[in-house]
Amino acid sequence: MFIQVIKGRTADAGQLRAALDRWVDELAPGAQGWLGTTAGVTEDGTFVNLARFGSEEAARANSGRPEQHQWWMETSKLISGDIVFHDSSEVVSFLGGGSDEAGFVQIIEGRTRDVARMRELNDLYEARFTDFRPDVLGGIAALYDDGAFTQAIYFTSEAAARDGERKQPPAELKELFDEEMALYEGDLAFYDLREPWLFSPR
Repeated sequence: MFIQVIKGRTADAGQLRAALDRWVDELAPGAQGWLGTTAGVTEDGTFVNLARFGSEEAARANSGRPEQHQWWMETSKLISGDIVFHDSSEVVSFLGGGSDEAGFVQIIEGRTRDVARMRELNDLYEARFTDFRPDVLGGIAALYDDGAFTQAIYFTSEAAARDGERKQPPAELKELFDEEMALYEGDLAFYDLREPWLFSPR
């Protein structure tokens, strides 16, 4: 899998959503290898977009389409200031990946000092996580060469997610969580998508 991440600021979430709706209606049918998109705008106007493709080649081919270029030239006018782009072919899925059934999505940005161990920990506690946090539908992380990552966690609802955050994990899970937190360098950044825009091929 290959993920393209876009982040910026917007003053008009409605027009931006309409632009993505138009992409799905008009351009998605010709985007070979597109697997889906998770996007949204936080309450403070931060726009985040994660587009998933089956391969880097498919993503590059889509970016090279004239109609894609025209769409982006128009859509980018709705995003102010610097626009941050990240591409990743190193992707980690959790509980099967994302879910279009999510009522709340949390985007997390951070940096890990050990990508290999982060993957191992993901595998170790994945099988035990569903009983402890049924509010979590799945997750996906795009990893970058410098150890940075962008992760999306999909929840049934924000209320369920907040309740889940207050739960104390069993000892074996807490040990794994604590080790994972110790791998992070610096603070994590959280972006709450209370009205997530979830798109999949039709």
